[in-house]
Amino acid sequence: MYLEYYGFREMPFNITPDPKFLFLSPTHLEALQHLRYGIEEKKGFIVLTGEVGCGKTTLCRRLLEELEGREVETALILNPRLSETQILQTILRELGHAKPPRSRNDLLDALNVHLLGLIEKGKDIVLIIDESQNMSIEALEHVRLLSNLETNTRKLLQIILIGQPELKRKLQMDELRQLRQRVLVFCELQPLTAEQVGHYIQHRISMAGANGRPNFTPRAVKSIHRRSKGIPRIINNICDKALLAAFVKSSDQVTWWEVRRAIKECQLS
Repeated sequence: MYLEYYGFREMPFNITPDPKFLFLSPTHLEALQHLRYGIEEKKGFIVLTGEVGCGKTTLCRRLLEELEGREVETALILNPRLSETQILQTILRELGHAKPPRSRNDLLDALNVHLLGLIEKGKDIVLIIDESQNMSIEALEHVRLLSNLETNTRKLLQIILIGQPELKRKLQMDELRQLRQRVLVFCELQPLTAEQVGHYIQHRISMAGANGRPNFTPRAVKSIHRRSKGIPRIINNICDKALLAAFVKSSDQVTWWEVRRAIKECQLS
């Protein structure tokens, strides 16, 4: 509704993980650099954690964009609640294997041969598993065993585990100590500070095509930070409703009152 009024090309506060809108706070930039480093240096296991809505998936999409056009093949698993056999089949399909076998042993052999073939073509291979905190201990241990696939000089597979803070706690369990010891790159996203929330809002508005309007007042930004605790997804929900409230009043300024109303609506939804 407010798209044309404010001159936006697209909605600025959608909650879809569009990498174009990624706001690189210091902690997000550091995490992205850690991911790049882990892949380029072939560190094996990389772990990225953060609270729900902190931007982990958006950061992952940004990484995948950067890897496009390079000699890198990627396999992305969005549903980690799979059996060991299903995980192997999914990896093979993601890497372009036409018809993965059904048995676990045949799958391991097929994966090893497929990875070696990609390596011979000069490819690096990256496996990304989102929502990894939902994986069972057995599935995580199975993923660890995939890191045993190697030549005399290199690992065949770089593995990135992305998850909520529960993943970090799960990796501290004795049953997963071998996996924990193989994690050479670990990064954790932090919520945005009050100052960063203001920059985040302006970044999203600018990326959507705004030209100086609308404007969020300092008191409005402070209220958004206090309610959202710096979580981007919650910030987006509040800002979207606050912009609608400002539009209804034909106002170019989003004040504390619009934010207050937006927060009440978020609490009801």
